[in-house]
Amino acid sequence: MLAGRIFARMPPLSLPSLGSSRSRCLRIVLVACLALFASLARADSVPLNTAEVRVEDDQVLLNVDFALSLNSTLEEALLRGIPLYFLLEVEVQRPRWYWFDEKVLTHSTQYRVSYQPLTRQYRVASGLLAQTFDSLQEVERLIGRVTARSIASASDLEKGSRYDVVVRLRLDQNQLPKPFQVNALASREWHLASESRRIPFTP
Repeated sequence: MLAGRIFARMPPLSLPSLGSSRSRCLRIVLVACLALFASLARADSVPLNTAEVRVEDDQVLLNVDFALSLNSTLEEALLRGIPLYFLLEVEVQRPRWYWFDEKVLTHSTQYRVSYQPLTRQYRVASGLLAQTFDSLQEVERLIGRVTARSIASASDLEKGSRYDVVVRLRLDQNQLPKPFQVNALASREWHLASESRRIPFTP
């Protein structure tokens, strides 16, 4: 009888529920994924040395100079016959204090870089134009520098209003062969991009 009274006074044991364990596992996975994406965000960046927008002869002209430099992984991929694609993305936006900025126009320029083993030269193609270079440094300078490129007609914009040009240069991972796209998800070496730079101007 004494033993029965003792067990009757003991509080019920609380066993860990399956739901709480599952929640902890999900939180651990989420934290790991966030850490992975944070490390990718700190991957190779492309510094922007200078950026300028000016209006001349009714044309909005863009000048930018990116310090593009390919890492050893990307350089080896080129030497093995894997072409790399770079995108120069340009947006003209009109700031609005009461809502999201208005996107006036969006433009992108694609550069396809490949290596020709027979001639030991690099080939850069953009649209219908193509050029060959003896060194990778020349390729980097060509892609990273934009001089007096017309991105809009000033007459199509509201005179006296402020606009912003948002420019970014990045490696287009979607153009990689499928196996390399999978590797790019977990490798920082395949993430090469600049920060988005906002350049204000008034037509």
